[in-house]
Amino acid sequence: MNKSSLINIVKLKLSEKISNFEKLIAETRASSNDTKSSMGDKYETGREMLQQEINNLQIQLNEVLKQQDFLKTILPKQSEKAEKGAVVKTEKGLFFISVSLGEIIFENQKMICISPESPLAKAMNGKQQNELFSLNNMNQKIVDIQ
Repeated sequence: MNKSSLINIVKLKLSEKISNFEKLIAETRASSNDTKSSMGDKYETGREMLQQEINNLQIQLNEVLKQQDFLKTILPKQSEKAEKGAVVKTEKGLFFISVSLGEIIFENQKMICISPESPLAKAMNGKQQNELFSLNNMNQKIVDIQ
């Protein structure tokens, strides 16, 4: 498995999310400017709601920017145990311990990108191939680590 390619795919997905948030923020700001009117309180309430939406989008954008910075700390090296940057195969699936991005397709396989802070990553942390871990009272076996 080419971990450099995997990291690049995750970087690309994060860049797409960043672009989408920036576009949404710009569009929301534009519609906020369109509501300026002398009609009174009704429009002030609408503008306030748009401002809250912009603030929420900005918070989400900042979170993705943090993920992008964190991804830069992951080295494309072989891992011997479940840790940040490891690709862990269990009986239930394939997981890339990196950023919380959800499911991606890599080398024709479904892989789930999870944060090292996620309960699953914490349960697997430090475990090696053929070791068991438990999450939600379910035992799983680590089949392979890369």
